[in-house]
Amino acid sequence: MSDNKKQEKDFTPEVTALLPEAAELAKSGKLQEALDRLFALEKQTRNASDLASTTRLVKAVAEHCYEARNYDLLNSSVTTLSKKHGQLKAAVQALVELVMGWLDDVKQKGGVERWLELVETLRGVTEGKIYLETPRARVTRLLAHYHEGIATSSTPPAKESLQTASDLLSDLQVETYSSMERREKTEFLLEQMRLLITVARQKDAESGKDSKDSLGGGEAEWVKVRVGGRKVNEEFLKEKDNEDLKLKYYDLMIEHALHQSSYLDVAKYYYKVWETPSIKKDVADKGRTTLEHIVYYIVLAPHNNEQSDMLHHLFVDPALTRLELHYNLVKCFTTRELMRWPGIQTLYGEFLRTTPIFQSDKRWEDLHTRVIEHNIRVVAQYYTRITLPRLTSLLDLTPKQTEETLARLVVSGTIWARVDRPAGVVNFRSKQSAEDVMNDWSSDMQKLLGLVEKTWMGMNAAQAAQSRVKA
Repeated sequence: MSDNKKQEKDFTPEVTALLPEAAELAKSGKLQEALDRLFALEKQTRNASDLASTTRLVKAVAEHCYEARNYDLLNSSVTTLSKKHGQLKAAVQALVELVMGWLDDVKQKGGVERWLELVETLRGVTEGKIYLETPRARVTRLLAHYHEGIATSSTPPAKESLQTASDLLSDLQVETYSSMERREKTEFLLEQMRLLITVARQKDAESGKDSKDSLGGGEAEWVKVRVGGRKVNEEFLKEKDNEDLKLKYYDLMIEHALHQSSYLDVAKYYYKVWETPSIKKDVADKGRTTLEHIVYYIVLAPHNNEQSDMLHHLFVDPALTRLELHYNLVKCFTTRELMRWPGIQTLYGEFLRTTPIFQSDKRWEDLHTRVIEHNIRVVAQYYTRITLPRLTSLLDLTPKQTEETLARLVVSGTIWARVDRPAGVVNFRSKQSAEDVMNDWSSDMQKLLGLVEKTWMGMNAAQAAQSRVKA
């Protein structure tokens, strides 16, 4: 199948004369006779590489079958014409696009069964042909939406239909399609992610497994969502015309991050949403809600350099000052002072527990854990050694909980600490070797000598200035 062959003859006069005759035959009920005559001339135009005439003829064949409502003949004709030896690619493209335009009408007038037959015909014709990859993707999306619609019913095959819809779209590697526009390509990727999340949630609900470490449930789908998210070009989403795609993309990524309990990623995605001009301008509704979610999830995220940097940038953002309670909450985490958990509960508990985020007991416990970790970091900065009972009272925890939290922070590398259980003492400074002590002393002496030299040069300059004045 190629269009590179040079045209040998122009069949325009013959085609122009035959088309009205074939139309009359089809109207008079002699559809097969009309098609036979069109097929006979189509063979000649195809062998002569007359693209314009071949296109007119193949489209005429399909139109006559469609007008006669003979869908079986339409399906067979489309398949036959696409498989003809030496068939021209452009002619097949025109035929497929023409038939795709009838799908909605066939569904309304011919019924769902006829529509499915025509869709499968188009999928069969376009399979394995790079020049028809975009039409195939569009038809497949229609079929996926049909199966998803079945999944909303309460019939037993509903679950299988949703899986079928997801598999149909996931099989399309649209990121490699050069003939598809970037916006449409992004829409396909987002649709793949949406269906995968729906299937994953359904499987998690059935298996009762919602842990990211579980190999069962919908974990395979969640992995595919993460892979699909990496295929989306975030720079393309920053363009003004693609704002709707940007919001949809980050909504899906937030769902994935929440499943993984990756609070820092959730905060970053909400921050991307908040940077959207339309969201930022809506300070009373969407903008305010998005900023609140950023605060909630950034304080829920475990401490690390990235989390700390984002938290301090958020604290100095002028927009946060409009949310007094949230501003004060962030201030507590950026100030090197102890936060007593009973006080946090009194000040913020009543409001936070009414929000959808902290209605979950797990997230409320995560907030308690972040407060404890903050307090331990503060203690480690101000204390070299502290007794375990005193540390326990400062953290408002039991001795066992204090040791567990302390051990977790040491393992993660957040702080350095050693617990002397017999003595009941926690050391927050490691014992320095003689070499380290000498290095510190040497560094301090260099700084001291540098200050002396700077002072001496300043005094000489002042004396020189005074001598010039006296002279």
